Amino acid sequence: MVKTRRIRTGKVLFWRWRHNPLRRPGDRLEAWIVLGAWLLALAAGLLAGVTNAAHTERSLAERRAELALTQAVLTENAPRPTTAPRYYSDDLVWATVRWTAADGTARTGPAQVEAGGVKGDRVTVWTDTDGRLVRRPPSATAARFQTDLIGASTGLAAWCFVLVCGRLVCVRLERRRLAEWATEWDRIGPQWRKRMNG
Repeated sequence: MVKTRRIRTGKVLFWRWRHNPLRRPGDRLEAWIVLGAWLLALAAGLLAGVTNAAHTERSLAERRAELALTQAVLTENAPRPTTAPRYYSDDLVWATVRWTAADGTARTGPAQVEAGGVKGDRVTVWTDTDGRLVRRPPSATAARFQTDLIGASTGLAAWCFVLVCGRLVCVRLERRRLAEWATEWDRIGPQWRKRMNG
């Protein structure tokens, strides 16, 4: 009857892994490098993603706070909506409008307005602190999506960068190990050949 030995806990497995008689000194170093690279990649990815998302959210909020809704008047008829397929849900077209800046000067320029407007209609446009026309800022949902996307992509990039660096270190260790094996074989190989040839 074959006796089987049961390994009880993860502690025993860890102990056996560390004290494997076939383990070389470089193997343990490589194992710690891989473990450290994964932990560092996770931490760096989370930190970079959260930090960049918070920065993006703050900059979008500051930008939105600098803009203001301003009443303007169409100086020309706004084009009618096209029948081509749309990639956006709103029907906005470019048309020339006239508005009064905060300093009281009358200004004219192109702005995105609803399609089909008639000359003389009142429309709402976005202006900056200097009274210049600007694009409509993203909605709260769009800003949140943009923030999440930037945070996720930054976190993924940081994660990949750390893992690639860890892999490069392991490749260097592997090359050094192969060089050591080649040196050892140059020393022992002739002895084996003598024994095999008698």
